[in-house]
Amino acid sequence: MERAPTLDGVRVVDMTQYLAGPTVTRLLAELGADVVKIEQAPHGDPSRAYAVVNDGRSGYFVQQNRGKRSLCLDFDHPDGRAVLDALIARADVLVENYGPGVLDRRGLGWDALHRRHPRLIVASISGYGRDSEYADRAAFDLIAQAQSGIMYVTGAPDGPPMPVGTSIGDVNAGVHAAAGIGFALYQRERTGRGQHVDISMVDALFHMHELAIQGPPLTGMRWRPTRAGHQSPVNAPMGAYPGPEGWIVVQVMERQWPGFCRAIGRPELEHDERFADLRGRHRNRRELNGIVEEWTTAQASDDAVIAALESERVPCAKVIEPIAAVGHPHYESREMIRRVPDPILGEVTIPGNPLRLSEHPGPLPLLAPLLGEHNAEVLAELGYEAADIDRLEAGGVIRSGER
Repeated sequence: MERAPTLDGVRVVDMTQYLAGPTVTRLLAELGADVVKIEQAPHGDPSRAYAVVNDGRSGYFVQQNRGKRSLCLDFDHPDGRAVLDALIARADVLVENYGPGVLDRRGLGWDALHRRHPRLIVASISGYGRDSEYADRAAFDLIAQAQSGIMYVTGAPDGPPMPVGTSIGDVNAGVHAAAGIGFALYQRERTGRGQHVDISMVDALFHMHELAIQGPPLTGMRWRPTRAGHQSPVNAPMGAYPGPEGWIVVQVMERQWPGFCRAIGRPELEHDERFADLRGRHRNRRELNGIVEEWTTAQASDDAVIAALESERVPCAKVIEPIAAVGHPHYESREMIRRVPDPILGEVTIPGNPLRLSEHPGPLPLLAPLLGEHNAEVLAELGYEAADIDRLEAGGVIRSGER
């Protein structure tokens, strides 16, 4: 029996741009939701011209907006607002990542929408959240990394705080929002009521601290997290070590210690009084890390290092350049490398969907829309006649473009 997509029949109005918001609706589209992307006329999502652009088409936009239908609309015009209101009236979910007050001033904030559409789920993604003391502050990914403390603990011990090398705040917030929407849809099945999913980029990153918040109070503030560079300040061996060809990450916890000693050909280290327990390995971590580096760099290849460690079930991995994932057996077998078609760029290689559900029919054949590509289609579904659509286009209420 042919399986329907997980979110088949779920209607989403997407009022997002750039990355955090589009991450949410990308995940929903990949699970089969009908996502109508509202692009503010006349130019649409600014990310259409962002980052790697080829022949006027942004690969960044393609990756984040596959499977969505584009309606390029001036919703500040009365006729455009009527279109938007009609779309929202039939939607299950609205996702937005506008700045503070932008939608409230237009009567499109949560309170106003909930009064008119009590079943509607509204997801808002912002830097600090809608009810924060900092709600009015502007924030992008870098700001969230700083405010959340992620930057404070990232970098070399004697160097400045460093951001993570990808937009972790945006994407992390987007995944949290997608989860919140799923829970809200489940709750609506039981209560019939929608709710507001209020996601803060700062909160989503702050939630990732596993030691930095509870550790200082529990030690009377004697221990506080610091930047540790490429090796752990709390455990050893743990971190990145130079190999014959590149860098290799090793993480040895208590149970892995005996096997690690055998893997590097130093079984006597298991009971060496300097390293016999976690406290000793921590106290003598510089000496121990030196022993590890001497061994890793002496091997014939990085593969030889990995093979020796894996023979004893010691967790390890090469530090790979992201593009090296293309053709890699793990990523290919998990369908995490997707080669997707695009009407302008041809084939585009992107990361796959990490959400794997056994009843979902698998990767869907999705395309990223051209600007306003689905104007007529969406309006026709709302009951607009061809003459009405032509009038809206002539008046600049709806727009379209080649890229």
